[in-house]
Amino acid sequence: MTYVWIVFRIVSVMALILFLILKTGRRKIGELPIYDFLSVIVIGSVIGADISEPNIPHLPTLFAVVLIVALQYFVSCLLINNKKIAKKITFGPTVIIQNGQFIKSNMERLKYPIENVKAALREKDVFDLNEVAYAIVEGSGSISVLRKPQFLPLTPSDMNLNTTAKGLCIPLITDGKVYDGNLEQLKRDRKWLSIQLKQVDIEDFSKVFYADISSDGRLYISKADPRQNLSNDYTL
Repeated sequence: MTYVWIVFRIVSVMALILFLILKTGRRKIGELPIYDFLSVIVIGSVIGADISEPNIPHLPTLFAVVLIVALQYFVSCLLINNKKIAKKITFGPTVIIQNGQFIKSNMERLKYPIENVKAALREKDVFDLNEVAYAIVEGSGSISVLRKPQFLPLTPSDMNLNTTAKGLCIPLITDGKVYDGNLEQLKRDRKWLSIQLKQVDIEDFSKVFYADISSDGRLYISKADPRQNLSNDYTL
């Protein structure tokens, strides 16, 4: 009976947290501000105690989780509407390289050593500090980099070239399931899709693992055959 009760606790807590997250918004863990990260740690501690100690009353734990998430939501709204408070309890964007020079005082305040800066720059494909005009540590801890003009890659606008807009690829089939709604938006139907598949020797939708169409009408098809090799991927 104890194990059944533990399972019930886990399921109920997970369902509650999922509901609360959907109501309060979602972000990647790596992008959580410091207060949100602290809330995650506290919730984890509360839930861990509840699951590991079956003798602890369950309802107070659920109430504690709701209270913590509600407090986190309230603080998030407060930070959005009050920038002065936000600066006091969160890490805002901080410039650590300006005009190619390190700002030592900001790095010391953030406890951000040069080695970490260089590692973050390498992740941005910057291996030479001479290329950096500005570097900013964001609130999430990641670094944004602006290169000096002479080290920026050329773009079509730099060369006065005309370009065409490129939209998103629209999925048509996933694991044999046809997206009829997408076909309708494209003013196509299953008959048209079947004809396209027959051109690459596919007779049935179930034989397709994934297929989509680009904004310029190019069709991508990947077979569902587990023995497939690279020659089974087609771009029309």
